[in-house]
Amino acid sequence: MTHPLRIAFMGTPDFAVTALRALHAAGHDIAAVYCQPPKPAGRGHQLQKTPVHRAAEEMGLNVHTPRTLRNAEEQEKFRALKLDVAVVAAYGLILPQAILDAPRYGCINIHGSLLPRWRGAAPIQRAILAGDAETGVTIMQMDAGLDTGAMLLRDHVAITPQTTAQTLHDALADMGARLVVRALADLAAGALHATPQPPEGATYAAKLTRDDGKIDWTTPAAAIERQLRALHPWPGCYFTLDGEVIKLLAATIIDKSGAPGTLLDDQFTVACGDRALRLDTVQRAGKAATDGASMLRGLRLPVGSLL
Repeated sequence: MTHPLRIAFMGTPDFAVTALRALHAAGHDIAAVYCQPPKPAGRGHQLQKTPVHRAAEEMGLNVHTPRTLRNAEEQEKFRALKLDVAVVAAYGLILPQAILDAPRYGCINIHGSLLPRWRGAAPIQRAILAGDAETGVTIMQMDAGLDTGAMLLRDHVAITPQTTAQTLHDALADMGARLVVRALADLAAGALHATPQPPEGATYAAKLTRDDGKIDWTTPAAAIERQLRALHPWPGCYFTLDGEVIKLLAATIIDKSGAPGTLLDDQFTVACGDRALRLDTVQRAGKAATDGASMLRGLRLPVGSLL
């Protein structure tokens, strides 16, 4: 790095750690790392630091965990850092205008979609759910809107029938780290150019909830199979049988048909709105995961039953 920049890094989950490590390795002066405060977790409800918090401490970086950036005191602390730029990746707090304006070159964001497609909180999962053929990363100049800023760099990756939210997350984290290092090098050289987002094609990637994992057998089998891949590992997919919640971990599309939710054979194949799904791996509450046929024998559920 011939022209290291003075930066703040603002991120919280694993997705952001890859970029933080890349920027540190590139030789930038990381004046501060901002992330969400530690939260209670586990049986003992002990406070757990976020992945970015832990990584920053490993690198000997200064960590800040404010609960808000809207008060004057936090904004003055941020201005006092005298930053060239702030890099934001899945931080989790809204940046007020005073924060956006404080660094010399403003704030840039690593966003896990090809903007304007999938603005919002869950772009990785929503791209798989929707059956998109590709997605990617956009390095964006942040403004006051929700992922509406000008695009600085982009790259794309195919979404295949084997793509899960976890594999796509990892691929986009690596891509985002590579692109943001390039973006700061271009910024230091005066060669980074912004392109406004096109007005058409914008969609909103709503935050995921556990209800997103509930299986509706009237949905086509292909859509439920995408749901399985998109919601792994969280929140996961499930259905109910006689009031019991059963997790569905893996399934295969089968060319069979019947009334949606009907058990079609002894391999735990269930009719969907279009075609059917063989439930390959399932899990009852408090039990180990097992193959669907084995669970079905234990349940003694006759063919023709309705889930």
